[in-house]
Amino acid sequence: MNGGGDVRVLRAADRPATVWKNGGGVTREIAAWPVGAGMDSFRWRASLAEVAADGPFSAFPGIDRTLTLAEGAGMDLVVGGVHRIVDERFAPQDFAGDEPTDCRLISGPVVNFNMMYRRGAATAETAVVRGRLTVAAEPGETLLVVALDGAATLDAAWGPGHALGPYDAALVRGAFTGLVRTDGRAAVVRLR
Repeated sequence: MNGGGDVRVLRAADRPATVWKNGGGVTREIAAWPVGAGMDSFRWRASLAEVAADGPFSAFPGIDRTLTLAEGAGMDLVVGGVHRIVDERFAPQDFAGDEPTDCRLISGPVVNFNMMYRRGAATAETAVVRGRLTVAAEPGETLLVVALDGAATLDAAWGPGHALGPYDAALVRGAFTGLVRTDGRAAVVRLR
């Protein structure tokens, strides 16, 4: 396996919680591009959302979302007037962030891995893996690996492996080939 990309490990313990406008939960930003971008200027943003109460999702005009249930029984969503049950853990769900979205918790709080990306400015492909997966990024691409259940490791031939605990992430920029190993589940997001 060859490496070369810049790898940064982002620890879950270092993420502050931000309360939602409606008070129904908190979010913890994993990473965003450009670094330091606000909610109106990011090209992409990855976060973990802790949903504690029923209520509306915040609207994000011009943003597409991929939501992955990581903990809990799930949610009954109404997205743009259409019901969508999200009750399968680790199954990415795509929807438009500008569609009015209302949430009813099925049985208690949930934690979601949330990937948002600005239409026309970025794309994000999210997969959840178990076991081992070879990953690669071309120059100009970014990979994000997030341990959603259990531990994970991102290995590259050019340096030491990067151990990830629960909800830790590895952000890889530039040309990279490596191996993701997990005893649970890990999200792998390719960003362009």
